[in-house]
Amino acid sequence: MGDKKQIAIFGAGKIGRSFIGQLFSRAGYHVTFIDVDKKLIEALNREGRYRVVIRGERDETLWIDHINAVYGGDSGAVARVVAGADLIAVSVGKLALGKVLPLIAKGLIERRKMYGKRPLDIIIAENIRDGAEYIRGELKRLMEPGYPVDELVGLIETSIGKMVPILTEKDLEEDPLRIYAEPYNTLILDKKGFKNPLPDVPGLAPRDNIKAWVDRKLFIHNFGHAAAAYTGFLYNPGFVFLYEALGVKIIRDFVRRAMLQSGAILLKMYPGEFTKEHIEEHTDDLISRFESRYLGDTIFRVGCDLNRKLLPDDRIVYPARSGLERGMNVDLILRVLTFALFFRATDDKGKPFPNDPLIYEKLKNGPDYVLSHVCGFDPVKQKGVFEKVRIWYDRLHKDPSYVRQMIV
Repeated sequence: MGDKKQIAIFGAGKIGRSFIGQLFSRAGYHVTFIDVDKKLIEALNREGRYRVVIRGERDETLWIDHINAVYGGDSGAVARVVAGADLIAVSVGKLALGKVLPLIAKGLIERRKMYGKRPLDIIIAENIRDGAEYIRGELKRLMEPGYPVDELVGLIETSIGKMVPILTEKDLEEDPLRIYAEPYNTLILDKKGFKNPLPDVPGLAPRDNIKAWVDRKLFIHNFGHAAAAYTGFLYNPGFVFLYEALGVKIIRDFVRRAMLQSGAILLKMYPGEFTKEHIEEHTDDLISRFESRYLGDTIFRVGCDLNRKLLPDDRIVYPARSGLERGMNVDLILRVLTFALFFRATDDKGKPFPNDPLIYEKLKNGPDYVLSHVCGFDPVKQKGVFEKVRIWYDRLHKDPSYVRQMIV
């Protein structure tokens, strides 16, 4: 490892390897991945490098070197890595954070013994709102009394915009370490979250108001993905790829209008942070990325996990609620929500996402049940939402082709 700066990355998955690991390795850092997949850990240590294939008209292969990996079940080894790192990143998904934070806490205690008051910055490479606040609270609960979390731990929220498609079994058999990605390579992060100087890493895009940029991801990117997947599936359940759906002009035009409606709400929420022109340019850029044949993103991947994607603070309901609070038109967003209730896409083995059937069961009680019990809408205060969605749902239930009239 020599004199190289060290970054420890919790999560050797799609974003950890294709994005965070790639950026920092190519900037001269030694990267240590921490993961619970023993086979993956063994392969990374055996090979000492891996491939990121940038999909395009001509694929570009990036070899990511200066890496090693540590098994997440070895808490002592993990603590030593955290203690000696110049920087750490977390990319494990919201549900796994609870298992990772005790390991980080142990490493921070070890670090203080080794280096005294030497702060450590943590890049939160997760698409979660208020991630820094959550992690700060958990670390304070986990740490020994008197540990100065606010002084010694920098918590850097991010907006992860990179799209990484699912690898097929054939891809994994050929090379279990290879990973695909799109050319986009910008990591938007919280400028104010660092305790140490900003790392000198090409591709980092520090922002002063990170909340606005996290919401930009949710309101436009995540929402646009949902709009394309749910509209495309209802229009033609035979579509497999996102580019197939967006290749239909009326779907593409509807998705764009819906994204701009969500973007208009974002403009109201953060006056001065974005412009109408910025929202339109960002929307058009995203749609062109969504419809990339080379990325080969599937409608299943983009639309699955309904139990999470229909929650009050996620990509459809949160923009809708925010618009309603400001007296704005949210009809296109609510149409996307209605389309989501008909989403039944399956993976390449014909299986639904494991938790999606739970939504199907809840829908047996009618759309009102999902609107109140999953989405969190108030049937009294938001009576109009229930009325509109119920009418659309009933029409589509009787005749799915009615979607064509709804999106023109």
